[in-house]
Amino acid sequence: MNTQSAPTAPPAIACTADADGRITFHVVPPDPAAFPSPRLLLRLRPRKGQPEETLRELDLTVGGGGRLTAVLDPLPDLPEGRWDLYLLPEPDGERVRSRPGLRDLRALVAGHLRDRPAPVAVRIPYVTKDGYLALRTWLRDAHAEVAGIDVTDRSTTVRARLHGASLTEGGSVLLRLRGGKGVERTVAPQPGTDGRDLAFTVDHADLLAEGGTGDRVWDVFVRPGAGDETAVIRAGRLLDDVADRKEIFVYPAATAGEFAVRLYYTVDNDLAVEVLRRT
Repeated sequence: MNTQSAPTAPPAIACTADADGRITFHVVPPDPAAFPSPRLLLRLRPRKGQPEETLRELDLTVGGGGRLTAVLDPLPDLPEGRWDLYLLPEPDGERVRSRPGLRDLRALVAGHLRDRPAPVAVRIPYVTKDGYLALRTWLRDAHAEVAGIDVTDRSTTVRARLHGASLTEGGSVLLRLRGGKGVERTVAPQPGTDGRDLAFTVDHADLLAEGGTGDRVWDVFVRPGAGDETAVIRAGRLLDDVADRKEIFVYPAATAGEFAVRLYYTVDNDLAVEVLRRT
């Protein structure tokens, strides 16, 4: 299939997201004659230097006013990643990259209030930096959704809720040093009444390097119970309408000696803590 865009005006695709994960796409082709048998193509963006492997095509049905509609059902789950959207004028036709129309994501805003079963599947339509429509997806065995972060001079407290799992006896919160070859800090969580809510407090001094030298980053996980040492759940914030929150949700840094300690969201919306020497 030719991956170059066809020489036609990029179509604008509107979409509506439902709370159960269903997304409905609407498009009015700028030139209906140029799209005799159209289909909607979702392409999982490959890693840099890797070939394209995962595609999904959706049927487009014709409605009033020449509007075309495609439905992405909740199942099957989509692999985790970023999906680019294209309009195919006909089978095996040249792809036309899609511009965003109206995105109705109101059903996603309060997604954190609804408990999710395992596996936890999330889909959020968004606009890429170069102005095209795309879909961000997550697919996790379980997930710890961050509900609140409180920063003081000496410590930070995080509140979260488990989805697809419950906290049992011996559960813990792990902060794993990125690139640290197994270096961890373990914190005892304060469980809620139903085994899903939890809170934990991290002392900033405990995250400094031995001897007080070196910048570092800690990734945050929840181990729901003591039985399986490998069963850990990534903490982050996925269950709303924000596809990329790293530059949007910025938390204040606290001072710990010669270092600044700050929680942040990664490019995958996972929670991490950075420790940087102050300049």
